[in-house]
Amino acid sequence: MKLRKILMMTTLAAACLATLAAAPQSEKQPITSNTGRFGDPTSIARKYQDFLYGVIKEMNRNELILTKTKFGVDQTFKLNKKTKFIQDGKASSFDKLKVGDRIFVDVDTDKRTGNLIAKKVVSGVDIPSIPSAP
Repeated sequence: MKLRKILMMTTLAAACLATLAAAPQSEKQPITSNTGRFGDPTSIARKYQDFLYGVIKEMNRNELILTKTKFGVDQTFKLNKKTKFIQDGKASSFDKLKVGDRIFVDVDTDKRTGNLIAKKVVSGVDIPSIPSAP
């Protein structure tokens, strides 16, 4: 009985070692998208990591109210004449935004009132330049 256990343990150990030895020999590369639809996540995500994200719930010339923010509650952002609007990586305007748009907002806080002021509002798709496929 002891001999049988020792033989079984030795067989299992040899199988494990054979599996581990074969693993790094794989030459397959991960599948990458040729369309570049989502771009390089490291360049896009880092670009907007300090921005707040949300979906426009209400809007008027003086403010945007976003829902689905990281705070879990509706968030109001004041707009002023210095607020820049960017859509699809190009300069845009307030008129191009609509309720339901997903946007990133670069925010500054007014020191006197505590209001959140939108410095930059980014919407649409911002695809970085993609090298040509071989």
